Amino acid sequence: MTDTELKCRNAKEAAKKLSTASANDKNKALLLIAEELKSNKDYILRENDKDMKAAEENGLPKVLLDRLLLSPDRIDGMAKGVIEVADLPDPVGKTLSDITRPNGLRVKKVSVPLGVIAVIFEARPNVTSDAASLCLKSGNACVLKGGTDAYNSNLEIVKVIQSVLEKFGLDKNIVTLLPAGREAAAELMNAVGFVDVIIPRGGKGLIDFVRDNSRIPVIETGAGIC
Repeated sequence: MTDTELKCRNAKEAAKKLSTASANDKNKALLLIAEELKSNKDYILRENDKDMKAAEENGLPKVLLDRLLLSPDRIDGMAKGVIEVADLPDPVGKTLSDITRPNGLRVKKVSVPLGVIAVIFEARPNVTSDAASLCLKSGNACVLKGGTDAYNSNLEIVKVIQSVLEKFGLDKNIVTLLPAGREAAAELMNAVGFVDVIIPRGGKGLIDFVRDNSRIPVIETGAGIC
């Protein structure tokens, strides 16, 4: 079993436990994640600097370098985004419909987590905390596959999130980062039985590639501002 397969399997197990977590516990974890992102700012910036230097040496275009770059203000913005997610209504356990059929049979539809959500994205480290917080809030485990250029930054952010999860007695595999490289992405798109849905977040090329190659159901967004 490859590292990617193992991480997807562990995420599937973690999702089962997370599905029963209370709204209060999830919100407390999210608020602490926001605090820890700010507290660990220096470590995150150090790792981001490694990514920036490597990207510059590889000739990454200026517009992509700007997306990759983190700053104290941008990390504060990431933390603010996590707090905003914590403030959202809990989407789990809501009664969507409740009807009684003419024969007396009562049919009730209640919202539940999807399970394991994979997010494939490009060199934007802020997406790591965005995706993880949204998945945690909705009771889903997430498997993240970020761009290779941002791997060190993403890894440090995930370490911060995992440390908070463990403090709350939650499985750290609720949030998982896959190795850099295309091989991991290919394995992720074939992780049938472990991953329930994939969301590509990025440009048209990335979205088209995931839609055309994934054996996992895909939630396709539009390219650009949408």
